[in-house]
Amino acid sequence: MKPVLTAAAALLAAASPALAQEMQTSEHLKTWVLEDAAFDDVAFDLKLAVEGRGLVVDHISHVGEMLNRTAADVGATMQVYDHAQVIQFCSATVSRGVMEADPLNIAWCPYGIFLFQETGAEGVTVGFRRMPAGLESVEALLTGIIEEATGF
Repeated sequence: MKPVLTAAAALLAAASPALAQEMQTSEHLKTWVLEDAAFDDVAFDLKLAVEGRGLVVDHISHVGEMLNRTAADVGATMQVYDHAQVIQFCSATVSRGVMEADPLNIAWCPYGIFLFQETGAEGVTVGFRRMPAGLESVEALLTGIIEEATGF
């Protein structure tokens, strides 16, 4: 069952000039690359897609800002990202199901979607860490949010 987009989210998705390349899946990550996308627009669309499902964004980790802020302190000589964030949230319904099946699944919550723009690059990469067996419902939730937000 796919939730209905809010009018604002639908307009944003329709107006988005970004084109998603084919999704990439590895053993550990599932990613999408949005060509010619503005980082702030993608971040906004992801947050809207999370909230549009009735979920609450618990935290946004500003990884890119942290790396830039601490670069001199750790002797870094390169800037990795122009922008990078991890959006964290949970789902009472999905979490209850996977944690009732195995209480150790608490280790995977909150769920995170990362997005970044490499320094000097165009486009934005969006994705998440793959879930272990038994957490297919979490992976489906994350995939659905990204696909809704990016129009992929």
